[in-house]
Amino acid sequence: MIKIKHFLILLAVFIGLTACVGESTGVTTEAPSDGVEVLYFHGRQRCLTCRAIEKEAKEVVDSLNNADVHFRVIDITAPENQALADRYEITWSSLVLVKYDDGKEKAENVTQFAFANARSNPAQFKKELAAKINQMLK
Repeated sequence: MIKIKHFLILLAVFIGLTACVGESTGVTTEAPSDGVEVLYFHGRQRCLTCRAIEKEAKEVVDSLNNADVHFRVIDITAPENQALADRYEITWSSLVLVKYDDGKEKAENVTQFAFANARSNPAQFKKELAAKINQMLK
């Protein structure tokens, strides 16, 4: 009986640690007219890596302390965000950098890089993401 109880507790902890359930944070700001925007797209369910991407990317934007760099969290399951997800061809958790310059925009999808580094190598992720953002600001 005790072994089963311990097994069930361990199973519950394991499921809790690896579950991809997350709350919707919605759209936090409107698109800027100039500058760089870091767009973190997510669905209803988010794994630990997805959460790490959001956390680490936000920390990078905050650390840059630049009024021309914005961070936005977008729940792609919310109907009001569908057009934006379609615009950047987003179908699952993604990280997109967008440079706005005099009404023109240029987007770079860095999702693969984010998934490869945000959780397993956050220092490298932050360093390279900051470099990408700074390059876009030039």
